[in-house]
Amino acid sequence: MFASPPRTSGKERFGGYTVRILDGPSFYIQFKDEFIRRIYHFESSRPDPLIIDGGGNIGMSVLYFKSIYPAARIVCFEPDPTVFNVLTENVEGNHLNNVTLVNAGLGGEAGMVAFEPDGSDGGRTAASGRMEVRMERLSAHLSEPVDFLKLNIEGEELPVLQDAATNGLLRNVREMVVEYHGWPGGDQRLDEILAILDRHRFRYLVHDFDAETNDASKPPFRLRPDTPWFCLVYARRTDD
Repeated sequence: MFASPPRTSGKERFGGYTVRILDGPSFYIQFKDEFIRRIYHFESSRPDPLIIDGGGNIGMSVLYFKSIYPAARIVCFEPDPTVFNVLTENVEGNHLNNVTLVNAGLGGEAGMVAFEPDGSDGGRTAASGRMEVRMERLSAHLSEPVDFLKLNIEGEELPVLQDAATNGLLRNVREMVVEYHGWPGGDQRLDEILAILDRHRFRYLVHDFDAETNDASKPPFRLRPDTPWFCLVYARRTDD
């Protein structure tokens, strides 16, 4: 593993891939978490699993999925238009096939919403956002069985899962990793996410990253009003 690149745009090369980045530290964290710690790894019974990637950012997760399953079919969502352009460049520049890129986020409802970009990996919906982006419902893309669902959608996890569950389509997901975002001042919703998974016959594990990615959850605990924290929820259907 290499040291964190400086906070700059540019290109990085690793594992046979070349990627354009928007932010050095963000790229480093994604590389560490996704390629070294393999937070989105799953085992497929077929060579061409169907993967839905919610929150594709610059495409590091897409590259990881293709590194383990070159024939994987991937539908990848990214709402930020600037980031989406880099995602497109990285997918096309690395000659990845069977990847559908959607310039939209995943939300509980379809339509246009206010969005606050950060030029990196943390843009999210916000009432006072500087731009509008398109949102789509996950349930609209669950007409067939999905081998793996990845949701890193900056706080939209609960409404997305609620919508899929209400429409009876969460049963079409075999396995998933959801990144829960505990935003300062926001509602605490992890319990509701876990309850949905439990009701729909998923068995889950919860992981809070390492200290480099998420130091807020490490002792000694100091929960301040401005403390964000994150964790991963891995879930798999028990009747699969």
